[in-house]
Amino acid sequence: MAVNQDLVGREFPPTPPYLVGREKVREFARAVFADAPQHTDVEAARAAGFADVSAPPTFAMVIQDLTLQQLLSEPDSGIVLARTIHAEQRFAYSRPIVAGDELTARLKVTGIRMMGGNAMITSEASITDADGAHVVTATSVLLVGAGDERADEARAGEEGAA
Repeated sequence: MAVNQDLVGREFPPTPPYLVGREKVREFARAVFADAPQHTDVEAARAAGFADVSAPPTFAMVIQDLTLQQLLSEPDSGIVLARTIHAEQRFAYSRPIVAGDELTARLKVTGIRMMGGNAMITSEASITDADGAHVVTATSVLLVGAGDERADEARAGEEGAA
């Protein structure tokens, strides 16, 4: 099955609220080598003007991933995970993410560009806080490679049988 062109414009329901934990921010900062003290030390974060430790900019991907799971699980999407790579990522912030934020995201597929059987799917996740105020928009491009349709169907059948 080819990528469904009707995905363009499709909006998904909001994700359940994600409570940003202090330890999650610290773990993420270590994982991405973000060594600025405001990512791990509460006092340093407060001295820098944050209410608590601030997340590195790419932390928004943790919340955006919840929306991408919605897209990838759409039965009519035509997206085969085994042929999909995360090709591009951008963030547009209104304010930083800090520990204690309760964030919700809503995904919209904004475009599909076909290139020789491959599809580049662009989506935007609008991430808001508990008050509904915008925090960040995370834009992602997934590249779905062209593949052998029969092999994909056989693989899907094997996964369903497991």
